[in-house]
Amino acid sequence: MHNALKIEKAADLLASYRQSLTPIKSLPAELRPTSELEGYLLQEQVNRLLSIPLGARVGYKIGCTTPVMQRFLGIPSPCAGEIFSRTALKNSGRVPRDGFIKIGIECEIVVSIAETISPHDFSKKPFSPSDVIDSLMVGMEIVDDRYDRYQTLGIPTLIADNFFDCGCVLGDPVSRWHDIDLKSLLGTTSVNGVVVGSGRGSLIMKSPLNALQWFIQSMMKRGAVINQGEFVMLGSVVETKWLEAGDVAEVEIESLGSVSLRVE
Repeated sequence: MHNALKIEKAADLLASYRQSLTPIKSLPAELRPTSELEGYLLQEQVNRLLSIPLGARVGYKIGCTTPVMQRFLGIPSPCAGEIFSRTALKNSGRVPRDGFIKIGIECEIVVSIAETISPHDFSKKPFSPSDVIDSLMVGMEIVDDRYDRYQTLGIPTLIADNFFDCGCVLGDPVSRWHDIDLKSLLGTTSVNGVVVGSGRGSLIMKSPLNALQWFIQSMMKRGAVINQGEFVMLGSVVETKWLEAGDVAEVEIESLGSVSLRVE
């Protein structure tokens, strides 16, 4: 099958599965991406389709940047996905339980990008992670385990499907962040008023800045552009916590504040 037609057919399937809440078992063998690069190429087409109902891309998530999440998912390396405008909530949010297959939340440090980064500019002078951060935010990633068995799907297919992402809740930006030690920041997840997990920024590839560096380099290798004002969720310092109708979850990152989500 011609590669462009293969990507188009696979993207149609993945986008329809997500929108219809159909658990993904496996793509047909002839449509299945076989490398991370193929996964990201397929993700681009999937996201063109998803942007119609979900809005334009406003940010990114990085998954599996911490040992706790690598162990939890059995995936040893970081993977990135995109987040759409209509799925990005501010400070607190409400979502319907029946809008997900299996809803979960994660506790994250988030950066807002200060300037557009393109492969052309990057080739002239590589960007230092701290140079491109405009502000920091506390973030709760909303994830959906929309897979029959994610362990057997393969990393390229998970990448193509934006790696569990289903949205986020972001706190207010903190622009005076230069004196904050990102490695020592403590993140805490609570559900119904009970603390269910915590972890420090140093869990994220030994420093959250290392995760941002990985993301920038990965995007530049793929010829992609990171736009000024977009945000990057750097990975969860707490293992994913699954929610049910009636649950109220809160994520707090010291020095950055807290955000909350109610499942209805």
